[in-house]
Formats: sequence, structure tokens, C-alpha cells
Amino acid sequence: MVRIRKAAERGRADHGWLSSRHTFSFADYHDPAHMGFRSLRVINDDQVAPGQGFGAHPHRDMEIFSYVLAGALEHRDSLGNGRVLRPGQIQLMSAGTGVTHSEFNPSPAEPTHFLQVWILPNRRGLVPSCTEWHPQPEHAQAAKVLVISPDGREGSAVIHQDAEVYRLKLPAGQSARHELRPGRGAWLQMADGVLTFNGVALATGDGASTETSGMLTLTAQADTEALLFDLN
Repeated sequence: MVRIRKAAERGRADHGWLSSRHTFSFADYHDPAHMGFRSLRVINDDQVAPGQGFGAHPHRDMEIFSYVLAGALEHRDSLGNGRVLRPGQIQLMSAGTGVTHSEFNPSPAEPTHFLQVWILPNRRGLVPSCTEWHPQPEHAQAAKVLVISPDGREGSAVIHQDAEVYRLKLPAGQSARHELRPGRGAWLQMADGVLTFNGVALATGDGASTETSGMLTLTAQADTEALLFDLN
């Protein structure tokens, strides 16, 4: 069984410099029916105006990553990290006992579009840290690439949770498959495009979940980019 979270039904926030769509309850948007999925707590689809961004603010006991879709995102934090992320790149921050960070659009002309994702850690009080994933040349034509995992295999960013995240990039007509093991759940978040998830049609901004084990088949009807979460 596949459950759909339609893009148009998400929470909305418009602050002028920031347009955000909330898949799950976040800040002033509260929907008891959409509080998260397993350890997945936040998926915010954010568009940031040129030269604007989130000033320094604290987090703790959360695994937070940004996946850039368009433009650039400048990250700075109290651990001494500073990085400008480009499309397709990921930075994952384990807030642990506490960290302060900021995220800005450094461009004076171009907007930034990115997904901000929060996942609950497997334990509280971790030492704060950052890890990254950057696409390599061999990933350019790969339909499914592991970008986040608990053990950092295949060059993935490291998360403190029994969670795997895959980047999907499918040209029209191409399929990807994923085996969902018993006891686990999958969430698919569409960044762009149109595909079917085990026969269920999804479009840009839609989300979908299943907790039925077995083979997941994802077939693109148009060029598609998405994130697939495999969660304990």
C-alpha cells in the first residue's frame, strides 16, 4: 500500500525572502495527521531570495541535511565549517549536544532552491559533527545513488540513525528498483518530474510512503529527481 502526500496539501509559509512548503508539521504549521514518518521528522521545500537566508540559530539532538536543487547555499556553523553547496550536493549536520549554524543564498541575483530534512538521531547527547556527500562523475548517469547511510559506505554522508537515503535521477522511461526489507518503511520525496511508485502516479513536490516489504519499482514518465528514504 502506498500513501500519498500531495504537494498542494503541504503546509505553507511565505516570509517574502523565503517561500517554504512543509511536508510535516513545522513551526506555525501543525497537522496532527502529518507529524513525520518513522524517524523522518521534517521535509521543507525552501526557496530563498537572492542575498537572503537563515541567520545564526541553534539546534540540538537532530540530524539535519540540506540537498540543493538550484542556485547555491552557504553554510556556516559553530564547529568552524564554512561551505557553499551547489546543486546535487548534501551537507549533513549532527546537532547532538548543540550547534549554531546559518544558511544563506550568496548570490545577488539567483534564487536558491533546496530541501531541508530533519531525521531524529538514534540517541541524544551526541558530539556535534558535519559530513557531506558530493556527486562524482560516475554518478552522473546513475539512476539510484546512496547519499546518506549509518556506516558511510560508498562515500555516503554519515547519519546517526538506521536510515539510508538515495538520490534518484531518472530520464523519462527509465526505472529504478529498491528492496524494502520487512519491518522497514520507505518515503519518496519528489523534487522534480513525474513518476510512478509501484504504479501510483506522483509529480513535483509530492511525497509517498509504504511500509509493505518487497520490491519497490519507480518509473519516470518525465525526467525526474527525487530522494528515497529507507527507514527502520
